[in-house]
Amino acid sequence: MTVAHDISDNADIAATLLAMGAAAREAGRALAQASSADKDAAIRGGAETIRERQADILAANEIDVAAATQKGISGAMLDRLILDDKRIEAMARGLEEVAALPDPVGTVLDEWQRPNGLKISRIRVPLGVIGVIYESRPNVTADAGGLCLKAGNAAILRGGSDTFHTSAVILECLQHGLATAGLPATCLQAPPTTDRAAVGAMLAMADYIDVIVPRGGKSLVERVQSEARMPVFAHLEGICHTYVHEGAQPDMARTIVLNAKMRRTGICGATETVLIDRAVAPAMLAPIVDDLAEAGCEVRGDATAQGIDGRIGAATDDDWDTEYLDSIVAVKVVDGVDGAIDHINHHGSNHTDAIVTDDDAVAARFLERIDSGIVMHNTSTQFADGGEFGMGAEIGISTGRLHARGPVGAEQLTTYKYVVRGDGQLRP
Repeated sequence: MTVAHDISDNADIAATLLAMGAAAREAGRALAQASSADKDAAIRGGAETIRERQADILAANEIDVAAATQKGISGAMLDRLILDDKRIEAMARGLEEVAALPDPVGTVLDEWQRPNGLKISRIRVPLGVIGVIYESRPNVTADAGGLCLKAGNAAILRGGSDTFHTSAVILECLQHGLATAGLPATCLQAPPTTDRAAVGAMLAMADYIDVIVPRGGKSLVERVQSEARMPVFAHLEGICHTYVHEGAQPDMARTIVLNAKMRRTGICGATETVLIDRAVAPAMLAPIVDDLAEAGCEVRGDATAQGIDGRIGAATDDDWDTEYLDSIVAVKVVDGVDGAIDHINHHGSNHTDAIVTDDDAVAARFLERIDSGIVMHNTSTQFADGGEFGMGAEIGISTGRLHARGPVGAEQLTTYKYVVRGDGQLRP
């Protein structure tokens, strides 16, 4: 295994990023004209190489995990960093699923003919060069790289310092896949540094990067939104809610809440606040707390919840606005569906919110009025994932409103152009 080299001089970083941007622009032009077969071959080649180089990936991951452990990273964040055989296979399989998807590029979205005979079509095309800035999860290198290739985009992938060595080996695998398909390796690149100056350099490269996708904590996303000279697909924090309505089946509510919070606490789709209807809180809250406590979850709640169950600690105002990414959950008793809607629309992050109820009319009201990228009925918020949506993978969950919202897959990494065909028409 080759250990990744880390440059640290600011002048070298800026010059390196500009050279990468120019190379990405040229590679993107070639990729935009590549056939579906060639793009799919590159993605499948990357998946095959990931399997072949599993030992190298694990060895690099050990370096990153050891460094993160020495820094005292939390258990939940460490879980996001650690790779094993199963997670590496999931990366490879995810790439193959992306390759198997229909090619979005060239899709005719609409077409019509004007009275003067002009024939107009709206057709999907790549965005160009995508910059992806992410933290902690090395599998994002594979997911983002594969999706960008599928949509005909070159990409500059700036992973977090915690995953520097792991991501470098994964990128080498993807570049090998590109080479075997006859496509430029510079379609996918990564800054060879852990220095945060690389982030600033990328955000200023409007001549070379067409859109930035930040995927990480609130401070990263806010910095990108503040400094970027190009459009941003914001993947803000996941303050996700599960609301247990009075019409919920008790056993279903218990299993959904437990899974939504504790399946993996360190992912953005993990439920951070449980809302429970006042009408059923006396009967249903204690069994839910039983499950959470047995799983090792700290429960914090409002005064009403504390009055029902003495094991619940006091929640502060900050708890309603916190993405824990850990074995902690906030619980609040609310007055019906409108109370839940009001709380979520004031404290949520427009990511993913769910209702548990057998009352379809109430569910419809919740799904209509919650202003989030993903809304759910009778299922776990942990399904907030592009792979689970059948998109193969995702580059992030967009919490904004423009262009892309919710899971950002290959289709969302395209734009469109108008093609107009005539036979000599002149505008009078």
